[in-house]
Amino acid sequence: MFCSLRARLPIVALGILYGLAALGLFAIAASVQASAQDQRQNTPGEFDYYVLSLSWSPSFCEESEERGNSGRSQQSQCGGRPFAFVVHGLWPQYEHGFPEYCQRPSPRLDRNIMTSMLDLMPAPGLIYNEWDKHGTCSGLGDRAYFETIRKARAGIKIPAEYLQLNEAKTIAPADVEDAFVKINPGLTAAAIAVTCNRTRLSEVRICLSKDLQFRPCEEIDRRGCRRDQVTMPPMRGG
Repeated sequence: MFCSLRARLPIVALGILYGLAALGLFAIAASVQASAQDQRQNTPGEFDYYVLSLSWSPSFCEESEERGNSGRSQQSQCGGRPFAFVVHGLWPQYEHGFPEYCQRPSPRLDRNIMTSMLDLMPAPGLIYNEWDKHGTCSGLGDRAYFETIRKARAGIKIPAEYLQLNEAKTIAPADVEDAFVKINPGLTAAAIAVTCNRTRLSEVRICLSKDLQFRPCEEIDRRGCRRDQVTMPPMRGG
């Protein structure tokens, strides 16, 4: 038995060496891949496409109230004005993942630019945050970035049934997507996704090329809402 064990030791040792070698090669390959990605990671202007995120404001306001949030941004968006879909942001994206906070500290956003965007993004804190987190990754200056947001939003038509929603509406996410596709020529189901938070519709996300043309985005679509039905709370104020 002792001799048999001694005979097997080299084989076991050889197996361990092979295993260690394989792990080493895997680690080297992973390191090379990570290094290749890091060459572009968070480099301003180096991304593949944009996501224009349109938030259903009544859902945001109900969720903020449930969490007990009552800051100035919530008050400005959730007060008396009847907001429907508002711009959450225009986000540079990679085919897999996304950059963020590409300049630290970020260049200070001019207050006049912030106030000029309140008709589309009705919360000062949101505008400042979007510039810091996403705008700095666009490769554009602050004025050009927010002009691009305005241009992107102007290129999207909102279905008429969501312009004046006075009563809560229960709807399938796919029906919301279909309504946007129907009214926006060139938009396909592969370029739009609805997101939800618990039982409410949260956002409609539309994928755009750098020159703001509709384009497919598998990763965004894959992360869309999978519920059969969601609720759209009614608009506030009036």
